[in-house]
Amino acid sequence: MTNRVEGKIAIVTGAGRGIGREVALWLARDGAKVVVNDLGGAVDGTGDSSTPADLVVEEIKSEGGEAVASYASVAEYDSAAEIVQTAVDAFGGVDILCHPAGILRDRMIFNMTEEEWDLVLQVHLYGAFNMVRNVVPHMMENRYGRIVLFSSGSGLGASGQGNYAAAKEGMVGFTRAIAKELEPYNIMVNAVYPGGSTRMTDTVPQSTTTLRQEQREAVGLAQSNPSEPPPEYRDPANNAPKVVYLSSEAADGITGQVFGTSGWALSLYSPRHVIKSIHKDGKWTLDELDQLVPISLGSGLINPVPVEPPRS
Repeated sequence: MTNRVEGKIAIVTGAGRGIGREVALWLARDGAKVVVNDLGGAVDGTGDSSTPADLVVEEIKSEGGEAVASYASVAEYDSAAEIVQTAVDAFGGVDILCHPAGILRDRMIFNMTEEEWDLVLQVHLYGAFNMVRNVVPHMMENRYGRIVLFSSGSGLGASGQGNYAAAKEGMVGFTRAIAKELEPYNIMVNAVYPGGSTRMTDTVPQSTTTLRQEQREAVGLAQSNPSEPPPEYRDPANNAPKVVYLSSEAADGITGQVFGTSGWALSLYSPRHVIKSIHKDGKWTLDELDQLVPISLGSGLINPVPVEPPRS
């Protein structure tokens, strides 16, 4: 390890398992003092347990690192404040926030309940606000901070994940907005599209996985080697060094961006921008749009969500 975050104080949400665990371990091994936050619930957010966070803290300490556990939920503003206060009480402040915490409640929109919609947004999107809002005053006072929010390629459109996609793509807009606000305070804010074989991804239907690969191919991000990658390609630890880089001083000036960290690649996603436009001097008529849209804006469009058999 390079000790590039030596002495920095980091909070990692959802750090008891999966990608969050790997990020917490890497930060600690690289010299950071880490608050390992995990509610210890199931993939759908139900239940709680102190065991996952405690095990990661024990592992960090066994390797000579510094860490404390937090079991508070990111989904509520006051409990998120408790997570931040844990960092302040244990280590004196907070320099780095990584927010991988999340749940899944996959459902087709015609079957989704209001509760399933609300719960997913509460943890992912509200959780991002709750954590950021509570850490920012400390970072602004020190005129230093690194925030990495965990979005998802599902935000590009994944059937059966309307709630998850909305939360994750909302996080991208949130990232870009607050990056502009916080850059004068030397606080860099970026989002990542992570990936890996975790208990969460194990619940995702194969149809959704196939769709994501089709989307990557459509935007030119398909693997150069079409053969099946080896198992280690799906190791969630592959995300950790890239996230830690974005959490370090080396990432100064990199802000408001979206990076893909899945597998062995590190990809930069382009921001939304106009790619085609039609114009006239005056108001459009529907007849004019009928004539021009199919041969201009509608020409060559790729359906982001191909038709697939419905599932219950």
